[in-house]
Amino acid sequence: MSDLKLIIGNKNYSSWSLRPWIAMKQSGIEFDEELIPFHDMEAFHKEIAEYSGAKCVPVLLHKDAVIWDSLSILEYLSDIFPNQNLWPQSLEARGHARSICAEMHSGFTALRNALPMNLRRPLEKYPLSQDVQADVARITYVWREAREKFGKGGVFLYGAFSNADAMYAPIVSRFHTYGVPVDDDIRPYMDAVLGTPAFQEWQVEGLKETWIVKEDEV
Repeated sequence: MSDLKLIIGNKNYSSWSLRPWIAMKQSGIEFDEELIPFHDMEAFHKEIAEYSGAKCVPVLLHKDAVIWDSLSILEYLSDIFPNQNLWPQSLEARGHARSICAEMHSGFTALRNALPMNLRRPLEKYPLSQDVQADVARITYVWREAREKFGKGGVFLYGAFSNADAMYAPIVSRFHTYGVPVDDDIRPYMDAVLGTPAFQEWQVEGLKETWIVKEDEV
């Protein structure tokens, strides 16, 4: 039994839960997990309230500490596992990574609302509004910038897998599921994320779920 426990939501739908989960799995950090499904929101809020007053997933429990919100959990993990290099090592790259993660955390609302994460959805193109196309253009721009400036040592945004890749993993999943068109230099990065053992494990488990959240079935 680990002294770390991650409380998550449905693996098929919960983009926020995926972020710290994939970071921990891909980095080899041992943890226990508990899944609280949110197809029944009344039951979900009652159960998650036992862990966090925010009543949202994910929540990380570590000894007496309770940390909620994906980005806060990733920052906490980088503090307690400094040797895992969850952020890029150079100051400039680390600052860039934190900036694009903060932008992901607070932005891209049009894309997130129009294309909810749904691993079960058939792989087919979906019409994109101008606002969603603008989000796609911005996301691919920051991916390209990270790769060109800092990522030449590996296949991920900053070379090695980092918190930045964890934060954008649900977007990679959405681009793939909804057939979002991307330039040829972007697809290898997406394939790298989708091909990680951690994402593959999450996807297999998510596809086994039978809960349905109607508003996420676009």
